[in-house]
Amino acid sequence: MSVTYQTIEGVTGQVMFDSHVAVLLDQAVALVNTLTAGEARGRDYAAPRGAELAAAVDAAMPPASFSLPRTLDAAEAEYLAAAARRMRAVFQAAQDEDLDAAATTVNDLLRDSGARPHLDRREGEPWRLHFHGADDSFAAGSTASCATALALAVGGSLAGRLGVCRAERCDRVYVDTSRNAARQFCSTACQNRTKAAAFRARKGAGG
Repeated sequence: MSVTYQTIEGVTGQVMFDSHVAVLLDQAVALVNTLTAGEARGRDYAAPRGAELAAAVDAAMPPASFSLPRTLDAAEAEYLAAAARRMRAVFQAAQDEDLDAAATTVNDLLRDSGARPHLDRREGEPWRLHFHGADDSFAAGSTASCATALALAVGGSLAGRLGVCRAERCDRVYVDTSRNAARQFCSTACQNRTKAAAFRARKGAGG
Protein backbone atom coordinates (compact mmCIF):
# COMPACT_ATOMS: atom_id res chain seq x y z
CA MET A 1 0.00 0.00 0.00
CA SER A 2 1.35 3.42 -0.91
CA VAL A 3 1.12 6.73 0.87
CA THR A 4 1.08 10.31 -0.31
CA TYR A 5 1.28 13.22 2.06
CA GLN A 6 -1.72 15.53 1.87
CA THR A 7 -2.80 16.44 5.38
CA ILE A 8 -6.19 17.81 6.31
CA GLU A 9 -6.75 20.09 9.27
CA GLY A 10 -9.93 19.91 11.29
CA VAL A 11 -11.69 22.97 12.63
CA THR A 12 -9.63 22.67 15.80
CA GLY A 13 -6.43 23.04 13.79
CA GLN A 14 -5.36 19.47 14.49
CA VAL A 15 -3.71 17.83 11.50
CA MET A 16 -5.72 14.81 10.39
CA PHE A 17 -4.67 11.66 8.57
CA ASP A 18 -3.79 11.94 4.91
CA SER A 19 -6.03 9.97 2.58
CA HIS A 20 -3.78 6.93 2.12
CA VAL A 21 -2.93 6.59 5.80
CA ALA A 22 -6.67 6.73 6.44
CA VAL A 23 -7.10 3.79 4.05
CA LEU A 24 -4.47 1.80 5.93
CA LEU A 25 -6.12 2.58 9.27
CA ASP A 26 -9.43 1.42 7.83
CA GLN A 27 -7.69 -1.84 6.89
CA ALA A 28 -6.44 -2.20 10.45
CA VAL A 29 -9.96 -1.60 11.77
CA ALA A 30 -11.39 -4.19 9.37
CA LEU A 31 -8.82 -6.78 10.42
CA VAL A 32 -9.38 -6.21 14.13
CA ASN A 33 -13.16 -6.19 13.90
CA THR A 34 -13.32 -9.24 11.66
CA LEU A 35 -10.60 -11.44 13.11
CA THR A 36 -10.72 -10.85 16.88
CA ALA A 37 -13.22 -12.30 19.32
CA GLY A 38 -15.24 -10.27 21.79
CA GLU A 39 -18.56 -8.50 21.52
CA ALA A 40 -20.20 -6.72 18.59
CA ARG A 41 -23.37 -4.65 18.64
CA GLY A 42 -24.74 -6.25 21.77
CA ARG A 43 -23.85 -9.85 21.02
CA ASP A 44 -20.96 -12.20 21.56
CA TYR A 45 -18.63 -12.29 18.57
CA ALA A 46 -16.63 -15.42 17.81
CA ALA A 47 -13.57 -14.87 15.65
CA PRO A 48 -13.40 -17.02 12.52
CA ARG A 49 -11.11 -20.02 12.73
CA GLY A 50 -9.85 -22.84 10.59
CA ALA A 51 -11.42 -23.07 7.15
CA GLU A 52 -13.45 -19.88 7.76
CA LEU A 53 -10.41 -17.71 8.39
CA ALA A 54 -9.22 -17.15 4.81
CA ALA A 55 -12.71 -16.15 3.68
CA ALA A 56 -12.93 -13.74 6.62
CA VAL A 57 -9.64 -12.13 5.59
CA ASP A 58 -10.96 -11.72 2.04
CA ALA A 59 -14.08 -10.04 3.45
CA ALA A 60 -12.02 -7.68 5.60
CA MET A 61 -9.46 -6.93 2.89
CA PRO A 62 -10.97 -7.29 -0.59
CA PRO A 63 -8.34 -8.40 -3.12
CA ALA A 64 -8.63 -5.17 -5.10
CA SER A 65 -7.72 -3.06 -2.08
CA PHE A 66 -4.06 -4.09 -1.86
CA SER A 67 -1.30 -4.02 -4.44
CA LEU A 68 0.62 -6.88 -2.83
CA PRO A 69 0.58 -10.29 -4.52
CA ARG A 70 -2.39 -12.18 -3.14
CA THR A 71 -1.24 -15.46 -1.63
CA LEU A 72 -3.43 -16.48 1.26
CA ASP A 73 -2.90 -19.97 2.59
CA ALA A 74 -3.79 -21.14 6.11
CA ALA A 75 -0.47 -19.94 7.55
CA GLU A 76 -0.91 -16.46 6.05
CA ALA A 77 -4.45 -16.22 7.40
CA GLU A 78 -3.27 -17.23 10.87
CA TYR A 79 -0.49 -14.64 10.67
CA LEU A 80 -3.06 -11.90 9.98
CA ALA A 81 -5.33 -13.13 12.78
CA ALA A 82 -2.43 -12.92 15.23
CA ALA A 83 -1.51 -9.47 13.91
CA ALA A 84 -5.11 -8.33 14.32
CA ARG A 85 -5.06 -9.32 17.99
CA ARG A 86 -1.95 -7.23 18.50
CA MET A 87 -3.49 -4.29 16.62
CA ARG A 88 -6.51 -4.51 18.92
CA ALA A 89 -4.16 -3.97 21.85
CA VAL A 90 -3.00 -0.71 20.21
CA PHE A 91 -6.57 0.59 19.93
CA GLN A 92 -7.33 -0.41 23.51
CA ALA A 93 -4.18 1.22 24.84
CA ALA A 94 -4.98 4.40 22.93
CA GLN A 95 -8.51 4.37 24.35
CA ASP A 96 -7.03 3.96 27.83
CA GLU A 97 -4.57 6.81 27.11
CA ASP A 98 -1.68 4.43 27.74
CA LEU A 99 0.56 5.66 24.95
CA ASP A 100 3.58 3.79 26.26
CA ALA A 101 1.77 0.48 25.81
CA ALA A 102 0.43 1.54 22.40
CA ALA A 103 3.88 2.57 21.19
CA THR A 104 5.53 -0.60 22.48
CA THR A 105 3.02 -2.80 20.69
CA VAL A 106 3.32 -0.81 17.47
CA ASN A 107 7.10 -1.03 17.59
CA ASP A 108 6.87 -4.79 18.01
CA LEU A 109 4.54 -5.02 15.00
CA LEU A 110 6.84 -2.87 12.89
CA ARG A 111 9.84 -4.99 13.79
CA ASP A 112 8.18 -8.37 13.38
CA SER A 113 6.55 -7.51 10.05
CA GLY A 114 9.76 -6.05 8.66
CA ALA A 115 8.18 -2.68 7.90
CA ARG A 116 10.52 -0.43 5.98
CA PRO A 117 9.91 2.61 3.78
CA HIS A 118 10.93 2.60 0.16
CA LEU A 119 9.92 4.38 -3.02
CA ASP A 120 8.34 2.34 -5.79
CA ARG A 121 6.15 2.91 -8.78
CA ARG A 122 4.19 1.13 -11.44
CA GLU A 123 4.78 1.90 -15.10
CA GLY A 124 3.20 5.21 -16.01
CA GLU A 125 2.60 6.18 -12.37
CA PRO A 126 4.53 8.55 -10.06
CA TRP A 127 6.91 7.35 -7.37
CA ARG A 128 5.15 6.58 -4.11
CA LEU A 129 6.18 5.60 -0.62
CA HIS A 130 5.48 2.02 0.45
CA PHE A 131 6.05 0.46 3.84
CA HIS A 132 6.62 -3.16 2.88
CA GLY A 133 9.24 -4.90 0.83
CA ALA A 134 8.59 -5.85 -2.78
CA ASP A 135 9.07 -9.52 -1.95
CA ASP A 136 7.07 -9.59 1.29
CA SER A 137 4.24 -12.04 1.69
CA PHE A 138 0.72 -10.66 1.58
CA ALA A 139 0.28 -11.17 5.32
CA ALA A 140 3.60 -9.60 6.36
CA GLY A 141 3.27 -6.72 3.90
CA SER A 142 -0.28 -5.97 4.94
CA THR A 143 0.69 -6.04 8.60
CA ALA A 144 3.67 -3.77 7.94
CA SER A 145 1.46 -1.24 6.18
CA CYS A 146 -1.20 -1.24 8.89
CA ALA A 147 1.42 -1.09 11.64
CA THR A 148 3.04 1.94 10.00
CA ALA A 149 -0.31 3.73 9.83
CA LEU A 150 -0.84 3.02 13.53
CA ALA A 151 2.66 4.31 14.22
CA LEU A 152 1.87 7.54 12.40
CA ALA A 153 -1.24 7.94 14.54
CA VAL A 154 0.42 7.16 17.87
CA GLY A 155 3.56 9.15 17.04
CA GLY A 156 1.71 12.04 15.44
CA SER A 157 -0.46 13.22 18.35
CA LEU A 158 -3.49 11.46 16.86
CA ALA A 159 -3.66 8.43 19.13
CA GLY A 160 -6.87 9.87 20.55
CA ARG A 161 -8.48 9.18 17.20
CA LEU A 162 -8.12 5.43 17.74
CA GLY A 163 -11.13 4.21 19.67
CA VAL A 164 -13.01 1.22 21.05
CA CYS A 165 -16.81 1.33 20.88
CA ARG A 166 -18.36 2.65 24.09
CA ALA A 167 -21.72 1.00 23.54
CA GLU A 168 -22.77 -1.70 25.98
CA ARG A 169 -21.61 -5.15 24.91
CA CYS A 170 -19.50 -3.97 21.99
CA ASP A 171 -15.74 -3.79 21.73
CA ARG A 172 -15.29 -3.21 18.01
CA VAL A 173 -12.72 -0.55 17.12
CA TYR A 174 -12.85 2.53 14.92
CA VAL A 175 -10.84 5.53 13.73
CA ASP A 176 -12.42 8.89 14.51
CA THR A 177 -12.13 11.16 11.47
CA SER A 178 -14.81 13.59 12.62
CA ARG A 179 -13.97 17.26 12.69
CA ASN A 180 -14.65 17.65 16.40
CA ALA A 181 -13.17 14.34 17.59
CA ALA A 182 -16.50 13.41 19.17
CA ARG A 183 -17.02 9.88 17.86
CA GLN A 184 -17.66 7.24 20.53
CA PHE A 185 -19.17 4.30 18.67
CA CYS A 186 -18.05 1.82 16.04
CA SER A 187 -21.23 2.24 14.01
CA THR A 188 -24.50 4.11 13.70
CA ALA A 189 -26.22 0.94 14.92
CA CYS A 190 -24.37 1.07 18.24
CA GLN A 191 -24.97 4.80 18.57
CA ASN A 192 -28.71 4.33 18.01
CA ARG A 193 -28.79 1.34 20.35
CA THR A 194 -27.21 3.43 23.11
CA LYS A 195 -29.60 6.33 22.56
CA ALA A 196 -32.58 3.99 22.65
CA ALA A 197 -31.37 2.41 25.90
CA ALA A 198 -30.91 5.85 27.47
CA PHE A 199 -34.39 6.88 26.34
CA ARG A 200 -35.94 3.76 27.86
CA ALA A 201 -34.06 4.36 31.10
CA ARG A 202 -35.31 7.93 31.33
CA LYS A 203 -38.85 6.85 30.53
CA GLY A 204 -38.72 4.09 33.14
CA ALA A 205 -37.52 6.59 35.72
CA GLY A 206 -40.35 8.93 34.84
CA GLY A 207 -38.04 11.41 33.17
